[in-house]
Amino acid sequence: MAQKQKVKVAIIGCGTICKNIYAPNLANKFYITDLVGCADRIPERAAALAEKYNIKQMTNEEIYNDPEIEIVVNLTNPDSHYEVSKDAMNAGKNVYSEKMMAVTLEEGKELYALAKEKGVYYIIGPDTFLGGSWQTARKAIDDGLIGTPVAMTCYYSSNYQLDGEMTNMNPDNHMFVLHPGGGIPYDFGGYYLHNIINLLGSIKRVGGFCKTMFPEKTYRNPRHPKYGETMHIDTPTSIAGALEFENGVHGTLLITSDSTMRFQFQVMGTKGILVLNDPNFFGGAVNIIRMGAAAKAPFTPPTQGPDFSDFMPPELTLPITHPYRDDSRGVGVADLCYAIRNGRKPRLYMDLGYHAFETIHGIWRSGDSGQMYEMQSRCDRPAPIEALSLSGTAEEYVLDL
Repeated sequence: MAQKQKVKVAIIGCGTICKNIYAPNLANKFYITDLVGCADRIPERAAALAEKYNIKQMTNEEIYNDPEIEIVVNLTNPDSHYEVSKDAMNAGKNVYSEKMMAVTLEEGKELYALAKEKGVYYIIGPDTFLGGSWQTARKAIDDGLIGTPVAMTCYYSSNYQLDGEMTNMNPDNHMFVLHPGGGIPYDFGGYYLHNIINLLGSIKRVGGFCKTMFPEKTYRNPRHPKYGETMHIDTPTSIAGALEFENGVHGTLLITSDSTMRFQFQVMGTKGILVLNDPNFFGGAVNIIRMGAAAKAPFTPPTQGPDFSDFMPPELTLPITHPYRDDSRGVGVADLCYAIRNGRKPRLYMDLGYHAFETIHGIWRSGDSGQMYEMQSRCDRPAPIEALSLSGTAEEYVLDL
């Protein structure tokens, strides 16, 4: 196996997620990614990133017109995803876009069709399901540790308020999660749905509710210039969905940004239950609840009352069997690079991103119509990553398989 030719990559959108993790990972973490340029609607942000990583500050058009750049990484705000992805694909570029595809389902359909027309790869984040914990969970299911999956449930609760001193006063403080395309069903829905589909496959139909619980929010920080004023929230802040999968599994998805921090993610099978971490992260514990999963402790006579311990299955933590346990955002870009070089389908192929996007809109439409929504799209589970014992930068080998 010869050393692979690096793939030239450029970023559009140099905000927080770019500065904090995507740029350093694409520049240093992965061998296959050659970060060569960046652009931002605020030139000073692009200039700072370009200087830090010794890359070229460019305009969007310069990136589109550079024949050596093969991948555009779209890290703009959600309401700009459609425009940037469309322009990049029209220029013949492969696109990796952060969650989700666009704002409306119609925009998503158009981008999906455009990628097919242009013959380019169109990848939609998030890529956390490629992380060590989630690939370990995938292997546990595929190996039958919990038997045949029959049900799943997950919820995520957070609290999005206008509490910052400069919230929405400039681009660096833009609270996109309270703007169209960035509400919590889209923001965190992508993390959950990509991981759900990775574990259980395609969704057949959905039902439920999706709404803006509190359309008016108040700026609550006395230091904020708009203190006491209200902002109209024009994006859903709560979603409650019922999912029926093609394989017969039933599931629930509940996400809200009007409460406080809490999450749960469980997959129930005929032989046990997987208890999983927050899919916003690549790592974390993978626990299993299963009868006979641990050796019994030496018998100790109960001091009072009956002892029911023999009837309660133990909960154990599984060893993590796969790489990328730390914050590896950009691993989906690296996987795309190897897909390009090896002529295979990337694990974040666009069917996955579109299926997750349609699921959110399907739950929303079900709530409006009062009827179940039959999914129009389907997707295969992404190819799993092999469980190999590798150390350090050799971990990247698993993406070249």
